[in-house]
Amino acid sequence: MRTRPYAFASASAVALLMSAVQAHAENLDVLMSQVFSNQEATYIGFESVEREDIPEQAAVDRKYLIVDFRLAEQNPESEQLQASVHKVCMTLLKDRALVRSLSDSGYDMVSVAFDRKSQFDCL
Repeated sequence: MRTRPYAFASASAVALLMSAVQAHAENLDVLMSQVFSNQEATYIGFESVEREDIPEQAAVDRKYLIVDFRLAEQNPESEQLQASVHKVCMTLLKDRALVRSLSDSGYDMVSVAFDRKSQFDCL
């Protein structure tokens, strides 16, 4: 029986990619769970969104990540909400290895959500 070297290489590449995605997911979870104290907000998790209806060559963001939190205060003032978004975004942006990993994985943007109604984009 003959083996196909490219089949092994392809399987190895998929395994490596999956471990890289898992590593960045774990890093993201650890990082985001440390942004706020328990009295401020709770980290829920993240969701990857890829818009298949947008062509890859489009100037519009096609693949993005939503990091989801729930604030302890039900209706925060606008300034507090802005400060919370800033805190999450700056925590992400300071982790250059994570930003590079997300970029290498094809993410165009990261958004922050504190409820099911609205998202705020990190630049």
